[in-house]
Amino acid sequence: MKRIVSGCLLLCGALAAKAQERPNIVLFIADDVSRDDIGCYGNNQVKTPCIDRLASSGIKFTNMFLTASSSSPSRNSIITGRYPHNTGGAELHTEPPDYMISFPEVLKSNGYYTVQAGKFHMGPYARRGFDQINDNNKLNGDGGEELWVKCLQERPREKPFFLWFAAMDAHRAWGPNEFSGKHNPGEIVPPFYLAQGEKTGDDLARYYDEIYRFDHYIGLVYDELVEQGVTDNTLIIIMADNGRPFPHSKTRVNDRGLLSPFIIHWPDGIGIKTRECTSLISSIDIAPTILELASAPIPETIQGRSFTKLLKNPGRNFRNFVFAEHNWHDYEAHERMLRTKDFLYILNSRPQFPQMGPADAVGSPSFSELDSLRKMNSLSKQQEDIFTAPRLSEELYRNDNDPDQFNNIAGLQEFGRMLVRMRKTVAEWMRETGDNIPDDLTKDWYERVPGYVKTPWINIRGEPVDQKYNATKNNNKGRF
Repeated sequence: MKRIVSGCLLLCGALAAKAQERPNIVLFIADDVSRDDIGCYGNNQVKTPCIDRLASSGIKFTNMFLTASSSSPSRNSIITGRYPHNTGGAELHTEPPDYMISFPEVLKSNGYYTVQAGKFHMGPYARRGFDQINDNNKLNGDGGEELWVKCLQERPREKPFFLWFAAMDAHRAWGPNEFSGKHNPGEIVPPFYLAQGEKTGDDLARYYDEIYRFDHYIGLVYDELVEQGVTDNTLIIIMADNGRPFPHSKTRVNDRGLLSPFIIHWPDGIGIKTRECTSLISSIDIAPTILELASAPIPETIQGRSFTKLLKNPGRNFRNFVFAEHNWHDYEAHERMLRTKDFLYILNSRPQFPQMGPADAVGSPSFSELDSLRKMNSLSKQQEDIFTAPRLSEELYRNDNDPDQFNNIAGLQEFGRMLVRMRKTVAEWMRETGDNIPDDLTKDWYERVPGYVKTPWINIRGEPVDQKYNATKNNNKGRF
């Protein structure tokens, strides 16, 4: 009996040692932050010292695209490794069915201690994946980060851990915080497609203050990892769920809406040499990558593919195609996007509507300033884009000489073959993954004016895009 017990103890000890060889994982996810609003991506107006420091000893990915520029559809997509229409939560504030599988659930079943703190916004199915959930907004603080360090301090030390730390920064509305005033509005130069006045400068300064708070708490978590002596074998990921909450960005399927900051820091796994990866990656690829690194099985429900090889060799090619979508978010919408290295294609099935952004962006000072210029006929062509209606049902942009994607070349004869090719690829992807364009989509819940003015369709949902072809049961990956 004594030998059996001793053998069991040795086995348990070996398993524990093996578990500790697996990386700890911390995923930081910002709310409504575009890639270009982080210092290490070239923004010299925003203060992000902690993120920049981690990027300087890790890998900075420059082409990691989200599958939606809308909070809950994007987060559900990240955590399941599935496209929004395949999760059953393609529209804002809709929840996937209980049989969906999240990658934290797989980690938990394979020996990881899993914790969430901050914004949740995904649904009951995702709660199964966490040993502990901290989504009480009051306890998490205004920015959602108040409990992050505490969660790390209270973890069981015998298990590898996965931490889903989701900030509410920089989602509107913005109240005072300990970093208010860190960015001087008078020194802010807005992007050329926004108004250049005081309202917009002040709006951006307050937005940058929110990002600074997100950055500060990342620094506190990193310091605690150092204190615990676990930094070398801890994989840190820093990203966002969608683009900045300004006109031209959030809910749009252009790069301003979908291109996320994405930084990986992991000394044991990738070293501490500064590197950059320009390969195309989709946010559905995060789940299988984490599971592979954790030596956990990858469910057949995951549509993404692991990019672990890029961690050793960031110069490798990965995806040829990235797909994304825009469904209802305050207003009726249906767009599908295909991004390659050289081109961006958009199929818009509701071209009759302008693309002013979600209701919080429409209610912003930045929108107000653009609207004032519109009434004076003083907008530039790029600034005016958000008011254009009807729009063309197809858009095609060439990324090398039009990185801001304002020059639609879909109607030019010289790009006719490329347009047909991109159109066919999107149609094939929609067909293979069970996507649909319902006639009865969810309509506008609010008037397209500031102030959340309700319409007669408030709280009424149309036909979900996943319903007709049972897309939540469809595991086809689509083109890669």
